[in-house]
Amino acid sequence: MPGSSKTIQIHPSTKDVGVEFANLLKNESKLSPAIAAIEILNLVLKRSTGVETLQELIDVLKNASNIMKLSESLNFPATSVISGCELYLRFITLAHSALETTQDFNQVRQLMLQRGEVFVKKLLSFRSKIAHLASSHFTDGSVILVHGCSNTVLETLAKSAEENKRIHAYITEGYDGEGIKMMEKLNALNLDTTLVPDAAMGSYMERVHCVVVGAQGVVESGGIINKLGTYTMALCAMALNKPFYVICESFKFVRLYPLNQRDLPIQFRFNARTIVANDDKSLQNEIPKVDFTPPHLITLLFTDLGILTPSAISDELIKLYL
Repeated sequence: MPGSSKTIQIHPSTKDVGVEFANLLKNESKLSPAIAAIEILNLVLKRSTGVETLQELIDVLKNASNIMKLSESLNFPATSVISGCELYLRFITLAHSALETTQDFNQVRQLMLQRGEVFVKKLLSFRSKIAHLASSHFTDGSVILVHGCSNTVLETLAKSAEENKRIHAYITEGYDGEGIKMMEKLNALNLDTTLVPDAAMGSYMERVHCVVVGAQGVVESGGIINKLGTYTMALCAMALNKPFYVICESFKFVRLYPLNQRDLPIQFRFNARTIVANDDKSLQNEIPKVDFTPPHLITLLFTDLGILTPSAISDELIKLYL
């Protein structure tokens, strides 16, 4: 059965979560859906004054997380929301036994809220940190091929523009028009751009120095889940010996180990609107929003944890989820 058929018990402090999440995504277009979800969880934490036990509070936060994962305001799969919410819950419940032994539960809730606010502040600094790290990898006169409209990739290229580097970006159109949005944003930075059809990525590959993409999720093997067409682009890059770079934040690291496209669960392949409108059988006829790019096609990942090879991801992911 599709994920939408799951019944979610609504706690009073979570009743407006769906609307609040949708409004935040609408009003803060540059905000990552994962960070938006975490900010909503902080709001829920503030409102949960009637909760009297740690386990009940965790259940309330999980309840809110599930509502946002199934939000029809998401135009894409909830991959980063899933990983972001899970990492948030792990971060605010560090030293679990110490929280349980505290006598005043309001004090426990305040401590968790402080941790949550620290967590959001930390995540908001990731893009600029990555941009500083990754922009040094692009030299003056670089020619790149970009797929999708990743804000992290955009910030990296903006940093390169600030450093007066001349960069020419070939941008694939994308079936959803994301390429046009990316082109407009890069043009506003005075970077040279050329919009190309997705089907032409192979013929344009020989003109570029490297491929640059974002990621909706990074899995345990070091592979990525990203906008449909990323896998095809990575195959073309490998065939022509072009470096394939991924630029993304560590809160997108997700505990999943797919071996092929079919291994991706439906909530990672389709948005909630598509899942709600279809049963399992009809979903097989729907075109996924994303594909899986295996680690052997990826050269490097630029993250807030540093510049990583795909083989290093599993160690970093274990550290994050311990």
